[in-house]
Amino acid sequence: MQFITENQNHIIYQGDVLDNIKKIPDNSVDLIFADPPYNIGKDFDGLVENWEESEFLEWCYSWINECHRILKKNGTFYLMNSTENMPFLDIYCRNIFTIRSRIVWSYDSSGVQAKKYFGSLYEPILMLTKDPKKYTFNANDILVEAKTGAKRQLMDYRKNPPQPYNTKKVPGNVWDFSRVRFLMDEYENHPTQKPEALLERIIKASSNEGDTVLDPFSGSFSTNAVAKKLNRKTISIEINPEYVKMGLRRLSIPSHYTEEELAKEKKRKTSNRSKNVRTKDKSTPEQKELI
Repeated sequence: MQFITENQNHIIYQGDVLDNIKKIPDNSVDLIFADPPYNIGKDFDGLVENWEESEFLEWCYSWINECHRILKKNGTFYLMNSTENMPFLDIYCRNIFTIRSRIVWSYDSSGVQAKKYFGSLYEPILMLTKDPKKYTFNANDILVEAKTGAKRQLMDYRKNPPQPYNTKKVPGNVWDFSRVRFLMDEYENHPTQKPEALLERIIKASSNEGDTVLDPFSGSFSTNAVAKKLNRKTISIEINPEYVKMGLRRLSIPSHYTEEELAKEKKRKTSNRSKNVRTKDKSTPEQKELI
């Protein structure tokens, strides 16, 4: 099934990624952000990751090849996956792309990560290009505060005459963005939703207004929603019909669904109760009546 806006600036393909990515012409996409399943047992509303490792990797290599085919010669491809899988994907990708950066998305967690080893508090991202030199990188659009010399008003004596350190700089390859929490406005009912701030940095850095951005595993459709806000065209591929509804709502694409069917109804990703709720449960009967 395919949904297309009247001006065709925002396209959604509903179905399998390999079936639908083949519909996209060669050398036609400026930026790809791919956040595929990690094969770690996540439940995507009934679709549970459960591949043999070799089968999973071969599947990944297949759609990565398709991403290489459709990416423009000066385009950029950002690929996320688990710490366990990324070494295999890194080795494969370096044979067909140029790896420009290996990025770490770092985040904190209020829960217990592990008790017998060091729990994971990051996810790796590869920044890949077809051409090692010719690709979009809008450094001035993603500058962040320089927290070292500029903040302490230090002087750079390597320059003649000495000058204060710059107050802004291009981010390094360790990115600190909070994970999407239930109380955030951007929260959607998706188990692996990525923060809009992270996607905004990628889209601003590696595409321009009017460019085409593809997310082949659209999920919560955050990539495409942010791209639309930034005046980019979008292509989305998503197999889960419930997630496609999110995309139709977030991209304001006309469809046969009613407004009520597309309405946002937030549900928690976990059945674990918050600390605040657990504390309330310890209240006296009189206190509970006031809650």
